[in-house]
Amino acid sequence: MRQLSARDLNLLLQAETEKRPRLIDVREPWEFKLASIAGSTHLPMGEIPSRIQEIDSTHPTVVICHHGVRSLQVVAYLERQGFENLHNLEGGIDAWSREVDPTVPFY
Repeated sequence: MRQLSARDLNLLLQAETEKRPRLIDVREPWEFKLASIAGSTHLPMGEIPSRIQEIDSTHPTVVICHHGVRSLQVVAYLERQGFENLHNLEGGIDAWSREVDPTVPFY
């Protein structure tokens, strides 16, 4: 499992379309409505097991939550299911707001 900083994620998102990672936000619906990274897919942590088929197991994927704890758990779960090329957004959406995009609200 790899950690990815908010700044490094920002650089990846500016890359060519084929190289951009898929962003999966595992926070609760109210959190996602409040603050999110453009282009991210909302897939709450509790729904991952029943919706796992919606995730491409080979495409680069960054998992996001508020501070990086829930997303770390989801990355570990997905790796146990055979997924590869996964990253955890270190510091979560909070780090994104502080380091990359201050227009994304803090909560």
